[in-house]
Amino acid sequence: MTIPYTKMQGAGNDFIVIDNRTLKFSHEQLSQFAAQVCHRKFSVGADAVMAVDFPTGTADFRMRFYNADGTEAEMCGNGARCIARYAFEKGIAGEQMTIETVAGDVPAWRLSAKHYKVTLNPPTVTTFDQAYPNPMVSFVDYVELGDPGIPHAVVHYPGLAETELEQLAELAKEIRYWEVFPKGANVNFYEEDDKGDLIVRTYERGVEGFTYACGTGSGATAYVVTKRHQQAAANVLLHVLGGELTVEVDVDQGALELIGNAVMVSEGLILDENLTL
Repeated sequence: MTIPYTKMQGAGNDFIVIDNRTLKFSHEQLSQFAAQVCHRKFSVGADAVMAVDFPTGTADFRMRFYNADGTEAEMCGNGARCIARYAFEKGIAGEQMTIETVAGDVPAWRLSAKHYKVTLNPPTVTTFDQAYPNPMVSFVDYVELGDPGIPHAVVHYPGLAETELEQLAELAKEIRYWEVFPKGANVNFYEEDDKGDLIVRTYERGVEGFTYACGTGSGATAYVVTKRHQQAAANVLLHVLGGELTVEVDVDQGALELIGNAVMVSEGLILDENLTL
């Protein structure tokens, strides 16, 4: 089986993109496909697979998102920017488009050749100042974006910029599976630098490790910090492992706009002889 694909990355979050309008893979096949081809060193390798499909409503197309472990996710902010560029480059949509996701429709805009903006799903569940049973963390904030919600734990962690990820891994796993979260959570550690920018490190469920960036996690973190500063709105610059992201926050409207790069890496055919669907 040969499968046409495009490899893309947004702030280091990398994806394998396929056009399922022609491949017509089922949910089960897409899950198996993602779990196999995302496996680095043994196949193409990526954080996730995104499949373009026909919309069920009025959106320009449907985005189906599968993590590296084969689980389907509600939405992905960096993925949405990348798939928006894919749709524009392939003639599927224009410079302004609407993407159907499990968590709701996502508007997207082409700002320049490599920069795209998407409207993240709004916060639907928020819980602040949850005491956490580990002395390394005083409290954890929780935000879900969209409905069904994308779950995010937001954790203030002083000295984050100087902390090795290996030192955070066990704590991240604990928080990711904390029983108070109904479906687990992505874990976003942050600290503010002397300019007021945010340094963010995200441990993503489904990938089960730290990634170079998480768009929805950046949105959730920017929202929490803006609320904590008692600001009605803010433009928040976030420094993630893969570069920089900007989130425009409007607390009163519950609006989050994510801006960042969307980069084409390669195109070709998947010829994986071990792939079974």
